[in-house]
Amino acid sequence: MADGDHKMHPQGNEGERPLERLIHPGSGRRKATATPKGRQVEPEAAAEIKALLGFRPRNRDLLIEFLHLIQDRHGHLSAQHLAALADEMKLPMAEVYEVASFYAHFDIVVEGETPPPPLTVRVCDSLSCDLAGAQRLLAELPARLGPGVRVVRAPCMGLCDKAPACEIGHFHAEKATVESVAHAVETRHTHPEMPAYKDLAAYLAEGGYKLLKDCLAGKVEKETLFKTLEDAGLRGLGGAGFPAGRKWRIVSQTPAPRLLTVNGDEGEPGTFKDRHYLQQDPHRFLEGTLVAAWAAGCERGYVYMRDEYPAVLKILADEMAALHAAGLDAHCPLELRRGAGAYICGEESAMLESIEGKRGLPRHRPPFIAQVGLFGRPTLNHNVETLYWVREIVEKGAAWFAGHGRHGRKGLRSFSVSGRVKDPGVKLAPAGITVKELIAEYCGGMLDGHAFKAYLPGGASGGILPASKGDVPLDFDTLQPEGCFIGSAAVVILSDQDDMKAVALNLMRFFEDESCGQCTPCRTGTEKAVALMDQPKWDVPLLRELSGVMMDASICGLGQAAPNPLLSVLKHFPEEL
Repeated sequence: MADGDHKMHPQGNEGERPLERLIHPGSGRRKATATPKGRQVEPEAAAEIKALLGFRPRNRDLLIEFLHLIQDRHGHLSAQHLAALADEMKLPMAEVYEVASFYAHFDIVVEGETPPPPLTVRVCDSLSCDLAGAQRLLAELPARLGPGVRVVRAPCMGLCDKAPACEIGHFHAEKATVESVAHAVETRHTHPEMPAYKDLAAYLAEGGYKLLKDCLAGKVEKETLFKTLEDAGLRGLGGAGFPAGRKWRIVSQTPAPRLLTVNGDEGEPGTFKDRHYLQQDPHRFLEGTLVAAWAAGCERGYVYMRDEYPAVLKILADEMAALHAAGLDAHCPLELRRGAGAYICGEESAMLESIEGKRGLPRHRPPFIAQVGLFGRPTLNHNVETLYWVREIVEKGAAWFAGHGRHGRKGLRSFSVSGRVKDPGVKLAPAGITVKELIAEYCGGMLDGHAFKAYLPGGASGGILPASKGDVPLDFDTLQPEGCFIGSAAVVILSDQDDMKAVALNLMRFFEDESCGQCTPCRTGTEKAVALMDQPKWDVPLLRELSGVMMDASICGLGQAAPNPLLSVLKHFPEEL
Protein backbone atom coordinates (compact mmCIF):
# COMPACT_ATOMS: atom_id res chain seq x y z
CA MET A 1 0.00 0.00 0.00
CA ALA A 2 1.36 3.41 -0.95
CA ASP A 3 2.09 6.01 1.71
CA GLY A 4 -0.85 8.08 0.50
CA ASP A 5 -3.21 5.21 1.30
CA HIS A 6 -2.36 5.05 5.00
CA LYS A 7 -5.31 5.89 7.24
CA MET A 8 -5.36 7.67 10.56
CA HIS A 9 -5.95 5.54 13.64
CA PRO A 10 -7.27 7.10 16.83
CA GLN A 11 -4.66 5.40 19.03
CA GLY A 12 -1.81 6.31 16.71
CA ASN A 13 0.83 3.91 15.47
CA GLU A 14 4.06 5.54 14.37
CA GLY A 15 4.87 2.65 12.06
CA GLU A 16 1.56 2.93 10.26
CA ARG A 17 1.48 6.75 9.85
CA PRO A 18 4.66 7.94 8.13
CA LEU A 19 3.03 10.98 6.50
CA GLU A 20 1.76 12.30 9.81
CA ARG A 21 5.11 12.44 11.55
CA LEU A 22 6.59 15.89 12.20
CA ILE A 23 10.23 15.71 11.14
CA HIS A 24 12.57 18.15 12.91
CA PRO A 25 16.13 18.22 11.55
CA GLY A 26 18.60 17.17 14.19
CA SER A 27 15.97 16.31 16.75
CA GLY A 28 14.61 13.00 15.53
CA ARG A 29 10.97 12.21 14.94
CA ARG A 30 7.97 13.25 16.97
CA LYS A 31 4.72 11.36 17.10
CA ALA A 32 1.83 13.20 15.45
CA THR A 33 -1.33 14.08 17.29
CA ALA A 34 -4.44 11.98 16.70
CA THR A 35 -6.25 14.90 15.06
CA PRO A 36 -5.05 17.83 12.97
CA LYS A 37 -3.87 20.92 14.81
CA GLY A 38 -6.22 23.86 15.19
CA ARG A 39 -9.97 24.09 15.74
CA GLN A 40 -11.96 21.09 14.56
CA VAL A 41 -15.05 21.63 12.42
CA GLU A 42 -18.16 20.44 14.20
CA PRO A 43 -20.52 18.49 11.91
CA GLU A 44 -23.58 20.42 13.07
CA ALA A 45 -21.93 23.80 12.43
CA ALA A 46 -20.66 22.61 9.04
CA ALA A 47 -24.17 21.57 8.04
CA GLU A 48 -25.62 24.90 9.15
CA ILE A 49 -23.03 26.85 7.14
CA LYS A 50 -23.60 24.74 4.02
CA ALA A 51 -27.33 25.30 4.27
CA LEU A 52 -26.93 29.02 4.90
CA LEU A 53 -24.62 29.56 1.93
CA GLY A 54 -26.75 27.39 -0.32
CA PHE A 55 -25.70 27.46 -3.97
CA ARG A 56 -23.72 30.68 -3.69
CA PRO A 57 -20.21 30.41 -5.10
CA ARG A 58 -17.56 30.11 -2.40
CA ASN A 59 -15.55 33.01 -3.81
CA ARG A 60 -12.98 34.63 -1.54
CA ASP A 61 -14.42 38.10 -2.13
CA LEU A 62 -17.79 37.00 -0.67
CA LEU A 63 -16.38 36.38 2.81
CA ILE A 64 -17.93 39.51 4.34
CA GLU A 65 -21.28 38.76 2.70
CA PHE A 66 -21.20 35.29 4.26
CA LEU A 67 -20.29 36.71 7.67
CA HIS A 68 -23.38 38.91 7.38
CA LEU A 69 -25.51 35.84 6.68
CA ILE A 70 -24.30 34.20 9.89
CA GLN A 71 -24.63 37.37 11.99
CA ASP A 72 -28.16 38.00 10.68
CA ARG A 73 -29.28 34.41 11.31
CA HIS A 74 -27.73 33.80 14.73
CA GLY A 75 -27.15 37.29 16.13
CA HIS A 76 -23.42 36.66 16.53
CA LEU A 77 -20.47 34.77 15.04
CA SER A 78 -19.59 31.70 17.09
CA ALA A 79 -16.16 30.12 16.95
CA GLN A 80 -17.78 26.95 15.62
CA HIS A 81 -19.44 28.78 12.73
CA LEU A 82 -16.25 30.68 11.89
CA ALA A 83 -14.32 27.41 11.75
CA ALA A 84 -16.98 25.84 9.56
CA LEU A 85 -17.00 28.87 7.25
CA ALA A 86 -13.20 28.76 6.94
CA ASP A 87 -13.37 25.08 6.05
CA GLU A 88 -16.18 25.62 3.54
CA MET A 89 -14.31 28.45 1.80
CA LYS A 90 -10.91 26.70 2.04
CA LEU A 91 -9.45 29.65 3.94
CA PRO A 92 -7.21 29.72 7.01
CA MET A 93 -9.17 30.24 10.20
CA ALA A 94 -6.87 33.16 11.07
CA GLU A 95 -7.84 34.93 7.86
CA VAL A 96 -11.55 34.56 8.53
CA TYR A 97 -11.14 35.68 12.13
CA GLU A 98 -9.07 38.76 11.30
CA VAL A 99 -11.71 39.94 8.82
CA ALA A 100 -14.61 39.25 11.17
CA SER A 101 -12.90 41.02 14.08
CA PHE A 102 -12.07 44.11 11.99
CA TYR A 103 -15.68 45.23 11.42
CA ALA A 104 -17.80 46.69 14.18
CA HIS A 105 -21.08 45.05 13.17
CA PHE A 106 -19.84 41.49 13.68
CA ASP A 107 -20.08 40.04 17.21
CA ILE A 108 -17.58 37.21 17.74
CA VAL A 109 -18.32 34.83 20.61
CA VAL A 110 -15.68 32.31 21.71
CA GLU A 111 -15.95 29.44 24.18
CA GLY A 112 -16.82 30.58 27.66
CA GLU A 113 -18.39 33.83 26.51
CA THR A 114 -22.08 34.57 26.67
CA PRO A 115 -23.64 35.52 23.33
CA PRO A 116 -25.06 39.05 23.16
CA PRO A 117 -28.76 39.47 23.90
CA PRO A 118 -31.13 38.94 20.97
CA LEU A 119 -31.62 42.68 20.59
CA THR A 120 -29.00 45.46 20.41
CA VAL A 121 -29.76 49.17 20.65
CA ARG A 122 -27.05 51.33 19.12
CA VAL A 123 -26.96 54.95 20.24
CA CYS A 124 -25.18 57.35 17.92
CA ASP A 125 -22.82 59.58 19.88
CA SER A 126 -21.22 61.44 16.98
CA LEU A 127 -21.28 65.22 17.11
CA SER A 128 -24.80 66.14 15.97
CA CYS A 129 -26.39 63.42 18.11
CA ASP A 130 -24.14 64.27 21.03
CA LEU A 131 -25.34 67.89 20.86
CA ALA A 132 -28.95 66.63 20.85
CA GLY A 133 -28.70 64.45 23.96
CA ALA A 134 -27.06 61.13 23.08
CA GLN A 135 -25.25 60.94 26.42
CA ARG A 136 -28.52 60.98 28.31
CA LEU A 137 -29.76 58.06 26.21
CA LEU A 138 -26.60 56.09 26.87
CA ALA A 139 -26.87 56.76 30.60
CA GLU A 140 -30.57 55.96 31.04
CA LEU A 141 -31.44 53.30 28.46
CA PRO A 142 -29.65 50.30 30.05
CA ALA A 143 -31.69 50.51 33.25
CA ARG A 144 -34.91 51.32 31.37
CA LEU A 145 -34.57 48.42 28.90
CA GLY A 146 -33.21 45.81 31.30
CA PRO A 147 -30.61 43.06 30.93
CA GLY A 148 -32.28 41.45 27.93
CA VAL A 149 -31.26 44.30 25.65
CA ARG A 150 -27.72 45.41 24.90
CA VAL A 151 -27.13 49.17 24.66
CA VAL A 152 -23.93 50.29 22.94
CA ARG A 153 -22.54 53.55 21.63
CA ALA A 154 -22.15 53.76 17.88
CA PRO A 155 -20.60 56.14 15.35
CA CYS A 156 -22.55 58.29 12.91
CA MET A 157 -25.61 56.58 11.38
CA GLY A 158 -26.27 59.23 8.74
CA LEU A 159 -29.32 60.56 10.61
CA CYS A 160 -27.73 63.79 11.78
CA ASP A 161 -30.78 65.82 10.75
CA LYS A 162 -32.93 63.58 12.98
CA ALA A 163 -30.64 63.67 16.02
CA PRO A 164 -30.37 61.98 18.40
CA ALA A 165 -30.60 58.70 16.53
CA CYS A 166 -30.76 55.10 17.71
CA GLU A 167 -30.80 51.84 15.80
CA ILE A 168 -33.02 49.17 17.37
CA GLY A 169 -32.13 46.02 15.53
CA HIS A 170 -32.51 47.45 12.02
CA PHE A 171 -35.11 50.10 12.89
CA HIS A 172 -33.94 53.69 13.12
CA ALA A 173 -35.49 55.75 15.90
CA GLU A 174 -35.29 59.41 14.87
CA LYS A 175 -35.19 62.23 17.43
CA ALA A 176 -35.05 59.43 19.94
CA THR A 177 -36.08 59.69 23.57
CA VAL A 178 -35.81 57.11 26.32
CA GLU A 179 -39.56 56.62 26.06
CA SER A 180 -39.68 56.22 22.26
CA VAL A 181 -36.82 53.73 22.25
CA ALA A 182 -38.39 51.74 25.09
CA HIS A 183 -41.68 51.64 23.19
CA ALA A 184 -39.96 50.37 20.04
CA VAL A 185 -38.21 47.66 22.06
CA GLU A 186 -41.39 46.61 23.85
CA THR A 187 -43.33 46.36 20.58
CA ARG A 188 -40.40 44.66 18.84
CA HIS A 189 -40.25 47.38 16.19
CA THR A 190 -36.88 46.24 14.86
CA HIS A 191 -37.22 46.29 11.07
CA PRO A 192 -36.45 49.28 8.85
CA GLU A 193 -39.28 51.52 7.78
CA MET A 194 -39.35 51.65 4.00
CA PRO A 195 -39.80 55.13 2.53
CA ALA A 196 -41.91 55.79 -0.53
CA TYR A 197 -39.57 55.93 -3.52
CA LYS A 198 -39.63 55.89 -7.31
CA ASP A 199 -39.33 52.28 -8.49
CA LEU A 200 -38.28 51.05 -11.93
CA ALA A 201 -41.77 51.24 -13.45
CA ALA A 202 -42.28 54.81 -12.30
CA TYR A 203 -38.81 55.83 -13.42
CA LEU A 204 -39.30 54.33 -16.90
CA ALA A 205 -42.67 56.05 -17.19
CA GLU A 206 -41.04 59.45 -16.92
CA GLY A 207 -38.38 58.75 -19.54
CA GLY A 208 -35.83 57.01 -17.37
CA TYR A 209 -33.00 55.03 -19.00
CA LYS A 210 -33.47 56.81 -22.35
CA LEU A 211 -29.96 58.26 -21.98
CA LEU A 212 -28.50 54.82 -21.29
CA LYS A 213 -30.36 53.29 -24.24
CA ASP A 214 -29.11 56.08 -26.51
CA CYS A 215 -25.55 55.45 -25.35
CA LEU A 216 -25.80 51.72 -25.97
CA ALA A 217 -27.37 52.36 -29.39
CA GLY A 218 -24.47 54.57 -30.47
CA LYS A 219 -26.51 57.78 -30.48
CA VAL A 220 -24.15 59.44 -27.97
CA GLU A 221 -20.42 59.91 -28.56
CA LYS A 222 -18.22 59.13 -25.56
CA GLU A 223 -16.07 62.17 -26.16
CA THR A 224 -19.18 64.36 -26.21
CA LEU A 225 -20.19 62.89 -22.87
CA PHE A 226 -16.75 63.51 -21.37
CA LYS A 227 -16.79 67.13 -22.52
CA THR A 228 -20.33 67.76 -21.27
CA LEU A 229 -19.39 66.72 -17.76
CA GLU A 230 -16.16 68.72 -17.90
CA ASP A 231 -17.97 71.84 -19.12
CA ALA A 232 -20.57 71.43 -16.39
CA GLY A 233 -17.83 71.30 -13.79
CA LEU A 234 -19.16 68.10 -12.20
CA ARG A 235 -16.62 66.89 -9.67
CA GLY A 236 -16.37 63.98 -7.27
CA LEU A 237 -18.88 64.79 -4.53
CA GLY A 238 -17.60 62.31 -1.99
CA GLY A 239 -14.92 64.75 -0.91
CA ALA A 240 -11.97 64.50 -3.30
CA GLY A 241 -13.48 66.73 -5.97
CA PHE A 242 -11.72 65.20 -8.99
CA PRO A 243 -13.41 66.23 -12.30
CA ALA A 244 -15.79 63.43 -13.31
CA GLY A 245 -15.42 63.73 -17.09
CA ARG A 246 -11.65 63.65 -16.87
CA LYS A 247 -11.77 60.58 -14.65
CA TRP A 248 -13.97 58.74 -17.17
CA ARG A 249 -11.57 59.60 -19.98
CA ILE A 250 -8.52 58.44 -18.00
CA VAL A 251 -10.04 55.08 -17.08
CA SER A 252 -11.35 54.51 -20.63
CA GLN A 253 -7.76 54.66 -21.89
CA THR A 254 -6.46 51.95 -19.54
CA PRO A 255 -6.15 48.27 -20.55
CA ALA A 256 -9.33 46.19 -20.39
CA PRO A 257 -10.97 44.57 -18.54
CA ARG A 258 -12.02 47.52 -16.39
CA LEU A 259 -14.28 47.62 -13.34
CA LEU A 260 -16.52 50.21 -11.71
CA THR A 261 -17.12 50.79 -8.01
CA VAL A 262 -19.51 53.10 -6.19
CA ASN A 263 -18.63 54.30 -2.72
CA GLY A 264 -21.85 54.52 -0.73
CA ASP A 265 -20.08 54.34 2.62
CA GLU A 266 -20.74 57.94 3.65
CA GLY A 267 -19.62 57.51 7.24
CA GLU A 268 -18.30 61.05 7.75
CA PRO A 269 -20.12 62.47 10.80
CA GLY A 270 -22.59 65.03 9.54
CA THR A 271 -23.07 63.46 6.08
CA PHE A 272 -26.36 61.98 4.89
CA LYS A 273 -26.97 63.31 1.36
CA ASP A 274 -26.52 59.94 -0.38
CA ARG A 275 -29.15 58.34 1.84
CA HIS A 276 -31.50 61.22 1.01
CA TYR A 277 -31.24 60.71 -2.75
CA LEU A 278 -31.27 56.90 -2.71
CA GLN A 279 -34.44 56.82 -0.63
CA GLN A 280 -36.20 59.01 -3.20
CA ASP A 281 -34.97 58.22 -6.71
CA PRO A 282 -32.53 55.27 -6.76
CA HIS A 283 -32.75 54.72 -10.53
CA ARG A 284 -31.46 58.20 -11.31
CA PHE A 285 -28.30 57.10 -9.54
CA LEU A 286 -28.32 53.65 -11.15
CA GLU A 287 -28.72 55.09 -14.65
CA GLY A 288 -25.79 57.41 -14.03
CA THR A 289 -23.78 54.43 -12.85
CA LEU A 290 -24.51 52.40 -15.98
CA VAL A 291 -23.81 55.38 -18.26
CA ALA A 292 -20.45 55.87 -16.54
CA ALA A 293 -19.68 52.16 -16.97
CA TRP A 294 -20.47 52.39 -20.69
CA ALA A 295 -18.40 55.54 -21.18
CA ALA A 296 -15.34 54.15 -19.39
CA GLY A 297 -15.73 50.65 -20.82
CA CYS A 298 -16.25 48.91 -17.49
CA GLU A 299 -17.51 45.35 -17.70
CA ARG A 300 -18.72 44.87 -14.11
CA GLY A 301 -19.79 47.18 -11.30
CA TYR A 302 -19.94 46.96 -7.51
CA VAL A 303 -22.09 49.22 -5.34
CA TYR A 304 -20.66 49.32 -1.80
CA MET A 305 -23.29 50.54 0.67
CA ARG A 306 -22.89 51.14 4.38
CA ASP A 307 -24.61 48.70 6.72
CA GLU A 308 -26.11 51.58 8.73
CA TYR A 309 -28.61 52.13 5.89
CA PRO A 310 -30.85 49.01 6.01
CA ALA A 311 -33.70 50.67 4.09
CA VAL A 312 -31.34 51.79 1.32
CA LEU A 313 -29.84 48.31 1.12
CA LYS A 314 -33.32 46.84 0.67
CA ILE A 315 -34.25 49.41 -1.97
CA LEU A 316 -31.06 48.82 -3.95
CA ALA A 317 -31.34 45.03 -3.72
CA ASP A 318 -34.90 45.13 -5.06
CA GLU A 319 -34.32 47.72 -7.77
CA MET A 320 -31.02 46.27 -8.98
CA ALA A 321 -32.77 42.91 -9.33
CA ALA A 322 -35.53 44.58 -11.37
CA LEU A 323 -32.91 46.34 -13.46
CA HIS A 324 -31.16 43.06 -14.17
CA ALA A 325 -34.43 41.32 -15.05
CA ALA A 326 -35.12 44.09 -17.56
CA GLY A 327 -31.71 43.55 -19.15
CA LEU A 328 -30.65 47.15 -18.63
CA ASP A 329 -27.34 46.22 -17.00
CA ALA A 330 -26.31 43.62 -19.59
CA HIS A 331 -23.22 45.62 -20.61
CA CYS A 332 -22.10 45.96 -16.98
CA PRO A 333 -23.85 43.72 -14.41
CA LEU A 334 -24.01 45.38 -11.00
CA GLU A 335 -23.45 43.73 -7.61
CA LEU A 336 -24.49 45.14 -4.24
CA ARG A 337 -21.95 44.77 -1.45
CA ARG A 338 -22.80 45.48 2.18
CA GLY A 339 -20.36 47.23 4.48
CA ALA A 340 -20.00 46.11 8.08
CA GLY A 341 -19.36 49.20 10.16
CA ALA A 342 -15.97 50.68 9.28
CA TYR A 343 -15.60 54.41 8.56
CA ILE A 344 -12.20 53.76 6.98
CA CYS A 345 -13.94 52.01 4.08
CA GLY A 346 -15.03 55.43 2.87
CA GLU A 347 -11.42 55.73 1.69
CA GLU A 348 -11.50 54.35 -1.84
CA SER A 349 -8.69 51.81 -1.62
CA ALA A 350 -9.91 50.53 1.77
CA MET A 351 -13.33 50.09 0.17
CA LEU A 352 -11.75 47.98 -2.60
CA GLU A 353 -10.12 45.78 0.02
CA SER A 354 -13.50 45.32 1.69
CA ILE A 355 -15.21 44.42 -1.59
CA GLU A 356 -12.50 41.80 -2.04
CA GLY A 357 -13.56 40.32 1.32
CA LYS A 358 -10.63 41.62 3.35
CA ARG A 359 -10.00 44.03 6.19
CA GLY A 360 -10.53 47.61 5.04
CA LEU A 361 -6.92 48.73 5.13
CA PRO A 362 -5.96 51.62 2.82
CA ARG A 363 -3.45 50.77 0.12
CA HIS A 364 -0.21 52.59 -0.46
CA ARG A 365 -0.22 54.78 -3.57
CA PRO A 366 0.96 54.79 -6.29
CA PRO A 367 -0.33 52.83 -8.10
CA PHE A 368 -3.66 54.60 -8.13
CA ILE A 369 -6.85 52.62 -8.49
CA ALA A 370 -7.46 53.96 -12.01
CA GLN A 371 -4.48 51.80 -13.01
CA VAL A 372 -4.52 49.00 -10.41
CA GLY A 373 -7.79 48.84 -8.55
CA LEU A 374 -10.35 46.19 -7.66
CA PHE A 375 -8.98 42.68 -8.23
CA GLY A 376 -5.93 44.36 -9.76
CA ARG A 377 -7.90 45.84 -12.66
CA PRO A 378 -8.24 49.52 -13.71
CA THR A 379 -11.18 50.85 -11.71
CA LEU A 380 -13.52 53.82 -12.04
CA ASN A 381 -14.73 54.83 -8.57
CA HIS A 382 -17.44 57.37 -7.85
CA ASN A 383 -19.59 58.75 -5.07
CA VAL A 384 -23.36 58.21 -5.19
CA GLU A 385 -24.27 61.87 -5.70
CA THR A 386 -21.81 62.40 -8.54
CA LEU A 387 -23.51 59.68 -10.55
CA TYR A 388 -26.96 60.94 -9.52
CA TRP A 389 -26.40 64.17 -11.50
CA VAL A 390 -25.24 62.57 -14.77
CA ARG A 391 -28.61 62.16 -16.46
CA GLU A 392 -29.86 65.64 -15.58
CA ILE A 393 -26.65 67.33 -16.73
CA VAL A 394 -26.69 65.53 -20.09
CA GLU A 395 -30.40 66.19 -20.66
CA LYS A 396 -30.36 69.85 -19.61
CA GLY A 397 -26.87 70.68 -20.80
CA ALA A 398 -23.63 71.67 -19.13
CA ALA A 399 -24.65 75.33 -19.01
CA TRP A 400 -27.67 74.49 -16.86
CA PHE A 401 -25.56 72.96 -14.09
CA ALA A 402 -22.70 75.44 -14.36
CA GLY A 403 -25.19 78.31 -14.40
CA HIS A 404 -25.92 77.86 -10.72
CA GLY A 405 -23.56 79.27 -8.15
CA ARG A 406 -22.72 82.29 -6.04
CA HIS A 407 -19.70 84.41 -5.33
CA GLY A 408 -17.97 83.37 -8.51
CA ARG A 409 -18.49 79.62 -8.07
CA LYS A 410 -20.33 77.26 -10.44
CA GLY A 411 -22.72 74.35 -9.96
CA LEU A 412 -25.02 72.93 -7.33
CA ARG A 413 -24.08 71.32 -4.04
CA SER A 414 -26.06 69.11 -1.70
CA PHE A 415 -25.30 70.35 1.80
CA SER A 416 -26.04 67.99 4.70
CA VAL A 417 -26.90 70.49 7.43
CA SER A 418 -27.32 69.55 11.09
CA GLY A 419 -26.72 71.03 14.51
CA ARG A 420 -28.23 74.16 16.02
CA VAL A 421 -30.59 75.19 13.20
CA LYS A 422 -34.37 75.11 13.05
CA ASP A 423 -34.65 73.13 9.83
CA PRO A 424 -31.77 70.69 9.31
CA GLY A 425 -31.60 68.36 6.31
CA VAL A 426 -30.21 68.05 2.78
CA LYS A 427 -30.21 71.49 1.16
CA LEU A 428 -29.64 71.73 -2.58
CA ALA A 429 -28.04 75.14 -2.92
CA PRO A 430 -25.72 77.03 -5.25
CA ALA A 431 -22.06 76.18 -4.94
CA GLY A 432 -20.27 79.04 -3.22
CA ILE A 433 -23.11 79.95 -0.90
CA THR A 434 -21.86 81.13 2.49
CA VAL A 435 -22.82 79.42 5.72
CA LYS A 436 -24.63 82.54 6.91
CA GLU A 437 -26.73 82.51 3.73
CA LEU A 438 -27.31 78.78 4.09
CA ILE A 439 -28.60 79.18 7.66
CA ALA A 440 -30.84 82.14 6.86
CA GLU A 441 -32.25 81.06 3.48
CA TYR A 442 -32.40 77.27 3.71
CA CYS A 443 -32.45 76.32 7.41
CA GLY A 444 -34.95 78.73 8.97
CA GLY A 445 -32.28 80.40 11.08
CA MET A 446 -30.73 79.31 14.35
CA LEU A 447 -32.65 77.48 17.06
CA ASP A 448 -34.37 79.79 19.51
CA GLY A 449 -32.00 80.80 22.27
CA HIS A 450 -28.89 79.90 20.25
CA ALA A 451 -26.46 82.36 18.68
CA PHE A 452 -24.26 81.28 15.76
CA LYS A 453 -20.76 80.61 17.06
CA ALA A 454 -18.95 78.19 14.73
CA TYR A 455 -19.41 75.58 12.02
CA LEU A 456 -17.89 72.50 10.47
CA PRO A 457 -17.86 73.08 6.69
CA GLY A 458 -16.89 69.53 5.74
CA GLY A 459 -17.79 67.07 8.46
CA ALA A 460 -15.56 65.75 11.21
CA SER A 461 -12.35 65.96 9.18
CA GLY A 462 -12.98 69.33 7.49
CA GLY A 463 -12.00 71.51 10.43
CA ILE A 464 -13.96 74.13 12.40
CA LEU A 465 -14.40 77.81 11.57
CA PRO A 466 -15.74 80.61 13.80
CA ALA A 467 -18.83 82.63 12.93
CA SER A 468 -16.52 85.49 11.94
CA LYS A 469 -15.52 83.32 8.95
CA GLY A 470 -19.15 82.80 7.97
CA ASP A 471 -18.84 84.74 4.71
CA VAL A 472 -16.35 82.35 3.06
CA PRO A 473 -17.91 80.72 -0.04
CA LEU A 474 -18.57 77.01 0.52
CA ASP A 475 -16.98 75.14 -2.36
CA PHE A 476 -13.90 73.24 -3.44
CA ASP A 477 -10.66 75.18 -3.02
CA THR A 478 -12.21 78.13 -1.13
CA LEU A 479 -11.66 76.90 2.42
CA GLN A 480 -8.05 75.70 2.21
CA PRO A 481 -6.66 79.18 3.05
CA GLU A 482 -8.54 78.87 6.34
CA GLY A 483 -7.07 75.43 7.05
CA CYS A 484 -10.37 73.66 6.26
CA PHE A 485 -12.02 71.90 3.33
CA ILE A 486 -15.57 71.21 2.17
CA GLY A 487 -15.23 67.44 1.65
CA SER A 488 -18.70 65.97 1.24
CA ALA A 489 -20.37 69.26 2.28
CA ALA A 490 -21.44 68.10 5.73
CA VAL A 491 -22.16 71.34 7.57
CA VAL A 492 -22.64 71.15 11.34
CA ILE A 493 -23.74 74.40 12.98
CA LEU A 494 -22.56 75.20 16.53
CA SER A 495 -23.85 77.83 18.92
CA ASP A 496 -22.80 79.86 21.93
CA GLN A 497 -24.02 76.98 24.12
CA ASP A 498 -21.36 74.61 22.78
CA ASP A 499 -17.95 73.97 24.36
CA MET A 500 -15.39 73.94 21.56
CA LYS A 501 -12.94 71.75 23.48
CA ALA A 502 -15.70 69.18 23.99
CA VAL A 503 -16.60 69.37 20.28
CA ALA A 504 -13.00 68.71 19.24
CA LEU A 505 -12.70 65.86 21.75
CA ASN A 506 -15.87 64.22 20.43
CA LEU A 507 -14.45 64.31 16.90
CA MET A 508 -11.05 62.98 17.95
CA ARG A 509 -12.71 60.10 19.83
CA PHE A 510 -14.46 59.22 16.60
CA PHE A 511 -11.16 59.07 14.75
CA GLU A 512 -9.61 57.02 17.54
CA ASP A 513 -12.43 54.48 17.27
CA GLU A 514 -12.34 54.36 13.47
CA SER A 515 -8.58 54.23 12.85
CA CYS A 516 -7.87 50.99 11.00
CA GLY A 517 -4.67 50.54 13.03
CA GLN A 518 -2.41 49.93 10.03
CA CYS A 519 -0.03 52.85 10.64
CA THR A 520 1.41 53.97 13.96
CA PRO A 521 1.00 57.76 13.50
CA CYS A 522 -2.77 57.37 13.20
CA ARG A 523 -3.34 54.39 15.49
CA THR A 524 -1.27 55.71 18.38
CA GLY A 525 -1.62 59.38 17.52
CA THR A 526 -5.41 59.49 17.82
CA GLU A 527 -5.29 57.56 21.09
CA LYS A 528 -2.66 59.88 22.54
CA ALA A 529 -4.53 62.96 21.33
CA VAL A 530 -7.73 61.82 23.07
CA ALA A 531 -5.82 61.28 26.31
CA LEU A 532 -4.26 64.75 26.10
CA MET A 533 -7.51 66.46 25.12
CA ASP A 534 -9.39 64.77 27.96
CA GLN A 535 -7.29 66.68 30.48
CA PRO A 536 -8.65 69.86 32.11
CA LYS A 537 -5.74 71.84 30.67
CA TRP A 538 -4.41 71.05 27.20
CA ASP A 539 -0.68 70.66 26.61
CA VAL A 540 -0.76 72.84 23.51
CA PRO A 541 2.89 72.42 22.38
CA LEU A 542 2.65 68.65 22.65
CA LEU A 543 -0.69 68.56 20.82
CA ARG A 544 0.76 70.66 18.00
CA GLU A 545 3.78 68.39 17.71
CA LEU A 546 1.60 65.27 17.74
CA SER A 547 -0.69 66.76 15.08
CA GLY A 548 2.28 67.47 12.83
CA VAL A 549 3.46 63.87 13.03
CA MET A 550 -0.01 62.51 12.24
CA MET A 551 -0.49 64.82 9.27
CA ASP A 552 2.93 64.15 7.81
CA ALA A 553 3.28 60.42 8.37
CA SER A 554 -0.18 58.80 8.28
CA ILE A 555 -0.92 56.54 5.31
CA CYS A 556 -4.35 57.89 4.42
CA GLY A 557 -6.68 60.81 4.90
CA LEU A 558 -8.07 59.64 8.23
CA GLY A 559 -4.87 60.18 10.17
CA GLN A 560 -3.87 63.15 8.05
CA ALA A 561 -7.16 64.99 8.69
CA ALA A 562 -7.88 63.86 12.26
CA PRO A 563 -6.00 66.82 13.83
CA ASN A 564 -7.97 69.41 11.83
CA PRO A 565 -10.69 70.06 14.46
CA LEU A 566 -8.07 70.21 17.21
CA LEU A 567 -5.90 72.67 15.30
CA SER A 568 -8.98 74.75 14.46
CA VAL A 569 -9.82 75.15 18.14
CA LEU A 570 -6.22 76.12 18.93
CA LYS A 571 -6.29 78.73 16.16
CA HIS A 572 -9.77 80.22 16.43
CA PHE A 573 -10.84 79.64 20.04
CA PRO A 574 -7.73 80.15 22.22
CA GLU A 575 -9.84 81.83 24.88
CA GLU A 576 -11.50 78.48 25.66
CA LEU A 577 -8.26 76.58 26.31
